[in-house]
Amino acid sequence: MLAEETFNDKQIHILQVAETLFAEKGFDGTSIRNISKEAKINIAMVSYYFGSKERLLESLVMFRTKNLKTLIGNLVTENIEPAAKINKLIEIYIHQINSNKGIYRILHFEVASKKRDTTFKAFNELRKNNFKSLETIIKDGQEKGVFKNDISIPLVTPTILGTFFHFHMNKEYFVELLNLDTEELYNNYIKTNLTKHIQQTIKALLIYES
Repeated sequence: MLAEETFNDKQIHILQVAETLFAEKGFDGTSIRNISKEAKINIAMVSYYFGSKERLLESLVMFRTKNLKTLIGNLVTENIEPAAKINKLIEIYIHQINSNKGIYRILHFEVASKKRDTTFKAFNELRKNNFKSLETIIKDGQEKGVFKNDISIPLVTPTILGTFFHFHMNKEYFVELLNLDTEELYNNYIKTNLTKHIQQTIKALLIYES
């Protein structure tokens, strides 16, 4: 896999084009020829930079998710209370995923199909790293007596993401229900109301009742 620092402007352009096509047509429904045509470059250039379509997908996963990994990793060492860290963690998750819906749509299909072990392993490593960060934050809160001890930590992330993806997968329903007539209103609702709702839900799971 390529390191993100090595990506030049042409590589990033190819990744962005591939992401759009993979999200629209699926990985199997997109060819290197499709990507090169849409990106307006020679087919050989795609192979030169990424080697294969599978390696391109693997690089795309890292390119789009590395920022999430970095932000969550930095959050662990930030000098704020555990409850504030959890709230910030939720904000990071929701913002990053809402801003990169294409790659998460691709990943959802790839993980479900299990056709490409390399890509699945790359994504699984990301999830493991993020889980370790979450676990560190929660255990710190437990040691400080802020969080309950009977918490199923592996279920916290699915609770966060499950709520978001249910909302997003039923976009038309919620747009009509909540009068979110424009994309700006929809995204702002996610940033404020939905994020706050998820924070309150996780708080209820983690923190002792006063």
